[in-house]
Formats: sequence, structure tokens, C-alpha cells
Amino acid sequence: MPLTEFDIIARYFAQATPGRKDVVLGIGDDAAVIDPPAGQQLAIAIDTLVAGVHFPFDTEPYDLGWKALAVNLSDLAAMGAEPAWLTLALTLEHNDEDWLAAFSRGLADLAAQYDLQLVGGDTTRGPLTVTVQVAGYLPPGEALTRQGAAPGDEIWVSGTLGDAGLGLRIAQGRLEAGDVVKETLCRRLDRPPPRLAAGIALRGIASSCIDISDGLLADLGHLCAAADCGARVHYADLPLSSAARPFIEANSELGDLPLIGGDDYELCFTAAASRHADIRSLATQLDCPLTCIGQIETEHGIRCQQPDGQLKSLSGQGYRHFNESN
Repeated sequence: MPLTEFDIIARYFAQATPGRKDVVLGIGDDAAVIDPPAGQQLAIAIDTLVAGVHFPFDTEPYDLGWKALAVNLSDLAAMGAEPAWLTLALTLEHNDEDWLAAFSRGLADLAAQYDLQLVGGDTTRGPLTVTVQVAGYLPPGEALTRQGAAPGDEIWVSGTLGDAGLGLRIAQGRLEAGDVVKETLCRRLDRPPPRLAAGIALRGIASSCIDISDGLLADLGHLCAAADCGARVHYADLPLSSAARPFIEANSELGDLPLIGGDDYELCFTAAASRHADIRSLATQLDCPLTCIGQIETEHGIRCQQPDGQLKSLSGQGYRHFNESN
């Protein structure tokens, strides 16, 4: 007998995530009822992933469950928020029990790391589409935003850049790599680690912040536009992983990938130069690389200082979508 919507919810999602004391009423009613922490502001984010646009059709369901949640948690990280609750809308072409079991495990495993409870959602029939909404909280007035950068501020990024872009090319068969490197780079594409601890730690330090979903160039551009200013990026300072560096350095066609490659889901933030030592200390405490890559400038536009000292004006968009023609 085919699974009904209620079968899917009961079997794969009703008990998939940890319970929270602040959830008065969760899955099973017309709406969730939540008792948010007193004196806190709510931060809410939502993302939709469409098969063939945002991920390949043959993406492993576990990875898709993980990533659908991770990209939303990355938005909360960029706001400095503590995650708490999520909802899920899942559109399926057909009900595959093995697929559903793996997808729900991927979602649940990441949710458990951050004590998130799935409190509601919807399922329907159609082209494979996953929509996740997450909500969290933070002290009033302490949200990190895209506005606030000022000339003289330093530009920082978490983690490493270009890994997901290389993973995408490997997954598409456009780039060859050994088994270990392939697994490392494809994992960065399929299971990006949300930088929630870094975002929370940057409250009161960062003057602006955004997560890198569409590529450093595109997302740094949003910070500059919000502040009515420009930026200078030092190419030699862009952080590369040991798996990515050989590709970037050996292939000129991949040289711009740390600037334009999407799906890294690292944080790009600005801070006054006087907070440099504080941020270095945070990196040690968080066990998460935080790298200063440039400065905010009065002149509009983004310029990249090449290793030979020459300045290159940058423009264009990154590549977030699996189908880069979209």
C-alpha cells in the first residue's frame, strides 16, 4: 500500500529530531506552538532547493537532508543567532521509503548537533523540491547584519574558499581527483559545516556579516552595497584547503574559483582593525580558521590585489546553482 502523507510524517519525521522544552505543540496539529525565550529576538530564515537547479538529481538523499538544513543554519550563523526550531516542506515525485529514510537521517543528524526540533511542515507530489525554514533567537540589538561596514574595516572569512566549487566540478565529471581528495571536496559541497559558533562569537565584534552562498565576490558585494563603499581583496591571503590548493595553483582556469565559487557557506564579515587581535584569539578558541583578506575602502567596486601587486577590478556573480546557466 502506498505511503500517505501522514504515514511519511509519522514514520520518518515526527520523532526525527530532539524534543525541546520550549515547544508547546509540535508536529501533528495545524500549527506549532512555541514558547520563545523571554527577552530574546527571533531570527528566521528559509531556503528552497530544487533538483537540477541547486543540486544534481543523483545527490545522495542523506547529503540532501543535511545540506537543506545546513544552508539555512548558515543564514542564522551570519546573523549571530542561536538555532532552535525548523519546519520542512518536501515535494516528491514518488514515495521511495529508502530515499525518505536516508533523507530524514541526514536532516536529523545535523539537527541533533544543534538541538533543533522539527516542529511542522508539509509534503506534496511534484518535482523534487526541499524547503526548510529555521528559526532561532539572539539578544535584542545584537544581530549581525549586512549593514555597518566602514572604510578602514578589515574583511575576514571563515574556513577555506573554493572547496565546494571544486567538488561540484568533480561531481560533474569536469575535474579528476584521487579518492581522498575527491571525498574531501565533494563532502564540502554536500555537507557544509554551518559556522554557528563563529557567528555567535562575533556579536559585538563584526561590523557586518554575510554567509558565502553565491561566491565571495557576489556576497562581499552585498556588504559593500549596504555600506555604500568598496573593497580591496588580497588574492594571496585567500584561504585555501590542502585539497584545493594544488588545483587552484596549477590550473589558471580555476584561479578565480575562490572568488566566484558558490556553496562554500563560510562567513564573510568586516570588523574594525582594532579588533584584529580579538578575532585571531577567537579563531583559536573556536578551532575555526578566520582569515583577514582585505579592507573596506571608500571607492566603490571590488578590487583584487594580485600577488605581483597589480590591482584587478572585479565584477560579476558567483556560481551557487548546480545548473550554472540558471
